[in-house]
Amino acid sequence: MTPKQEKFCVEYLVDLNGTQAAIRAGYSEKTANRIANQLLSKLDIKNRIKELREREFDNSIATAKEAEAFLAKAMRGEIEEEVIVTEGVGEGCSEARIIKKSISAKDRIKAAELIGKRNQLFTDKVKIDSAVPIVIIGEGEVYD
Repeated sequence: MTPKQEKFCVEYLVDLNGTQAAIRAGYSEKTANRIANQLLSKLDIKNRIKELREREFDNSIATAKEAEAFLAKAMRGEIEEEVIVTEGVGEGCSEARIIKKSISAKDRIKAAELIGKRNQLFTDKVKIDSAVPIVIIGEGEVYD
C-alpha cells in the first residue's frame, strides 16, 4: 500500500466520503471520484479501513474501570455540570447565564447506588454456586 493510499484510508474515516478523502489524500479533484471508487473496491484498502475503524472503536469504548472511576468521582461530587440560571438585573428585566456547579445530591446518590450494585453491597439474596452430582443407574440394577 502506498503512503497516498494509507492517507486515503485515514481520511475516509473522517466523513466516509470517498471523493473528499481522495482529495484530502492528495489525488486530483478532477479524478477524485473515480479514484475513490477504484480504491474502495480493492481488498487491501477495504481491510485497512476496517482495521482502522475497529481500532478507533476499541479506543472509544469505556472500560469497566473507567466507568467505576467516573461513578466514584460523581459520588464524591467531583464532577461539575453547566446549568442556566436567570438573574434579575432590575426594573423587571432578567438575564440568563451559564454557571458550573457540582452535580446534585440525587445524582451523587444514584452514582453510589450504581457502585453498590456493581459490588453487590445491597443484595438480600445470597449467591450460591453449587454442583449437583448426576447419578445414572444402569438397566437391571435394583437399589433398596
